[in-house]
Amino acid sequence: MERYQQRRFAILRAALGALILTSALPQIAVAQDAPKKVVLRFACDFTPPPHPAGMALAYFHDRLPQVIPGSEARIYYSGALYTIPEAFEAMRQGNLEMTWMQMGKAAPVDPWMMSIVGPGILTTVGAVDNLEKTKTFQMLVDRLAKNQAIKVFGAGHMSFGMGVGGKKRYVKPDDFSGRKVRSMGPVENASLEAWKANPVVMGFGEVPTALESGVIDGLMTSIGGWLSVREQAPYYTTGGAGVFTGDYYMVSASRRWWDRLTPATQKALEGLIAETIKTQKEYNWCVDKLTYDKYGTKDPSKPGVYWLSPQEVSAMTSAVGNASSDYVKTKVPAEAKPWVDTFTKEGRELSKSNPAGSSWIEKIDCSKYASVILIK
Repeated sequence: MERYQQRRFAILRAALGALILTSALPQIAVAQDAPKKVVLRFACDFTPPPHPAGMALAYFHDRLPQVIPGSEARIYYSGALYTIPEAFEAMRQGNLEMTWMQMGKAAPVDPWMMSIVGPGILTTVGAVDNLEKTKTFQMLVDRLAKNQAIKVFGAGHMSFGMGVGGKKRYVKPDDFSGRKVRSMGPVENASLEAWKANPVVMGFGEVPTALESGVIDGLMTSIGGWLSVREQAPYYTTGGAGVFTGDYYMVSASRRWWDRLTPATQKALEGLIAETIKTQKEYNWCVDKLTYDKYGTKDPSKPGVYWLSPQEVSAMTSAVGNASSDYVKTKVPAEAKPWVDTFTKEGRELSKSNPAGSSWIEKIDCSKYASVILIK
């Protein structure tokens, strides 16, 4: 009898163990499929909130531990960690996890990056929003992945109303003559020189002091960037998306870091990055719109945001002509030169097929961001 009870107990214990193991299998599978905690550095060359891109990075920072518990994003604004060429090189070597960089500023490391910049190409909100669909952008994405060990997630743009701010109004080519104007990169130098300005390349973090001291008279920037220097540069002029400059930023990661992440972690991060880019586009549009609602002026002699008329835009772009693309062709390898023309053609076709007012971005109800976007 005792031997029977012992055997029965052994059978029950084995059955219970099997039951526990079976019930634990879903949890084990879930644990294996769950994203792993990450701690990453995210470098950029734009300013913190209230700049719309800065707001988007702050959004990413706050959302990351919600999406992947225990994770942390260390954000470095205004080139605090690296300049763009340095960040590009650091990612390539695996010494930096992520960046949000202006593509043209990476040209000192990879000249091919200049094939997708220049004014007067993507001139509507819808065209800018469709940058990722161009063959030129896709070519660069593939090239960066294969040649530079950099993964590109998408393009996050600075503003749909890029322009020029200053102590005086810049509304026609003659207004630039002899003026020292902060440029965002070498391609913008060509357009500024076509307007007979003296371009000065500098990171945005240096701009307020440079304006105060007279090192520069004005600056190319976004409406969001202008808000942070409005007291030093009370006049801001824009002609709409991409008229003064094409300010295309890519969100990217080092493949040396990314490729070591688990598939579940990669999937979670890709979802958050797509969410952040979309949020930034909404922030951009609403900052532009709400800023114009508050500071817009129809009189160019008065401070504030002045929107160029189509005739004034034509005068500015005609004065530039092919100066930007001609300059780019002198700086890129021979194999990249056809891509400069390809992007110009693609961009102008996108601008034509996405006229003003047709984009989902232009239909956003900005009142939903009233508590987030505070225009001072």
